[in-house]
Amino acid sequence: MKRNTLFNSMFAGLPMMVIPSMAQTDSDRPNIVLIMADDMGYSDIGCFGGEIPTPNIDSLAQRGVRFTQFYNCGRSCPTRASLLTGLYPHQVGIGEMSEDPELKDGKDVENQGEHGYMGYLNRNCVTLAEVLKEAGYHTYMTGKWHVGMHGREKWPLQRGFEHFYGILAGATNYLRPHGGRGLTIDNTKLPPPQAPYYTTDAFTDHAIKFIDEQKDDKPFFLYLAFNAPHWPLQAKDKDIEMMAGRYNKGWQEVREARRKRMVEMGLIRDEWGLSEWESRTWDQLTEQEQENSALRMSVYAAQVYSMDENIGKLINYLRAKGQLDNTLIIFLSDNGACAEPYSETGFGTIQDINNLQHWVQPSYGKPWAEVSNTPYRKYKVRAYEGGIATPFIISWPRNMSRYNGEMRSNVGYIQDIMATFVDVAEAEYPKTYHNGNTIFPMEGTSLMPAIENKKKVLHEYIFGEHYDNRYVRWKNWKAVKDEKSKEWELYDIDNDRTERNDLSAKHPKILKQLTEKWDEWANSHFIYPKGKEGHK
Repeated sequence: MKRNTLFNSMFAGLPMMVIPSMAQTDSDRPNIVLIMADDMGYSDIGCFGGEIPTPNIDSLAQRGVRFTQFYNCGRSCPTRASLLTGLYPHQVGIGEMSEDPELKDGKDVENQGEHGYMGYLNRNCVTLAEVLKEAGYHTYMTGKWHVGMHGREKWPLQRGFEHFYGILAGATNYLRPHGGRGLTIDNTKLPPPQAPYYTTDAFTDHAIKFIDEQKDDKPFFLYLAFNAPHWPLQAKDKDIEMMAGRYNKGWQEVREARRKRMVEMGLIRDEWGLSEWESRTWDQLTEQEQENSALRMSVYAAQVYSMDENIGKLINYLRAKGQLDNTLIIFLSDNGACAEPYSETGFGTIQDINNLQHWVQPSYGKPWAEVSNTPYRKYKVRAYEGGIATPFIISWPRNMSRYNGEMRSNVGYIQDIMATFVDVAEAEYPKTYHNGNTIFPMEGTSLMPAIENKKKVLHEYIFGEHYDNRYVRWKNWKAVKDEKSKEWELYDIDNDRTERNDLSAKHPKILKQLTEKWDEWANSHFIYPKGKEGHK
């Protein structure tokens, strides 16, 4: 079974809705739902080759299109900054990290005071909520904010959202959010919730509640930002039991099985092989080490499964309300899978799983992160494909069901979401906002033309930088400078997306062209703080 056949066979017999045109009237603008997973790898979900059961996410893909070369910013807070604003993260103040909930004086943000490194969204940008609210949309958000928290002016309601329920911080305890990583509803901090509680369920339930309480027929925008499957490893017992034993076969076998499925689906090319492996092989572990590691991955898989189950809950609600047909839904991950703390075992011990008090531990370790990013190189933060490539799904049953889960290899990035929503909502992106502040022009472009035209070139170049992990894409070429290297590398992504063959010595002119373009971009987009190389 080859290419898209394998994916389509999962949905054989389901009724399909075919609409011949993408056109719409002023009175028929879609609802918009933006769903973001947290620290989820490229191949974790079924429609991107994973073995974790994700039937609801897969059904979204089947009613729309999958983009296979879509890029994020490599880490949660810069990605969310770009997602919300349609700009590069340094333009809006989050080139490195967002404000830390444990440190209220701002000293946690390196280079604080520099435009690109404030640690919160500045006022030279507008959010999706601000733009869509001006266009007559209701605007709701649940989940993880992570783009500024010290000072209410940085919170969601002060950036265009009518209602918010979730966490302002970057991570929390799934079972009992508390302290600086606790819950907020609208502009009010909440006490720790009573058990039983699970963030993934609560974020979805409040999203549905916000929509259900709407009193008019205006379209709505919902940003549902799950904290799953970010560490800590915390899942419902029933879901852990469902996943138990599935990963006893180990890293290599799970990784190779994913690769084979991805080749059969047409997501990757067989000749790319697998990227470098950075840990021991499974057979080098003791029996106890294998058992513990398999359990960690089972809990992680249970977290992904619960997220999918909740996405299904939202889809079923919209279907029952007669709103699913004209709702545009996007699903993606904020960065590649997380290898922190870059060890085989991850944070903490297996005894810490589902601990109500701790939030920072445990995690599933570097080897499983590499499996989650199959077949790509590295993981969260790094500028290789494993760090910045995201599974991306766009679904709009009224206008996209005819594509039946097709794939698009057009190169896109996170900034394109603002432009896409402005397009479909017939909204206006302002030149000034916030009492006359100048707003940077959008960096992205609408994805809608690429959905109809597989050959549509969306961008001549795209760029990125985070903690000195740099990259630039141009056509089939990608130049990368890793945080652990002083030199740029060059890869032919069409023929080597696993980035195994550095061609910098063979094609120095192409490398020079790309790095010069990167320097131009860096010096015009606030990449360099004062005193660092390249600052102007």
